[in-house]
Amino acid sequence: METNRITRLLVAGGLAIGLSTGIGFAQSAKQDMKNAGQETKDATVDAAHGTEKGTKKAYHATKKGTKTAAHKTGKGTESAADKTGDAAKTVGHDTKATAKEAGRRTENAGDALAGKPEKH
Repeated sequence: METNRITRLLVAGGLAIGLSTGIGFAQSAKQDMKNAGQETKDATVDAAHGTEKGTKKAYHATKKGTKTAAHKTGKGTESAADKTGDAAKTVGHDTKATAKEAGRRTENAGDALAGKPEKH
């Protein structure tokens, strides 16, 4: 009987050690899953922060580029308007002078046909 009792103690001890090892492994696997989830969350947060930073940088660069383009367009438009205004004045002046000269010549031609002396 003594052998039977020792055998039972050894079997019970072996089972206890085996089960506790299994439970320890299960807890380790559970902790590994928690760790993996936490690491995934941390990686997602890091990626989101990187995306946010890149988006803000792109926004500010686009805003600056748009302001620069608008400013340059305004300057170009102003310059074109000045040049157009100057050209219009020149053309207007030249047209006025030509019309005046044509009128004077026409009047002189009419006077010459009428036999009047040239005064103009």
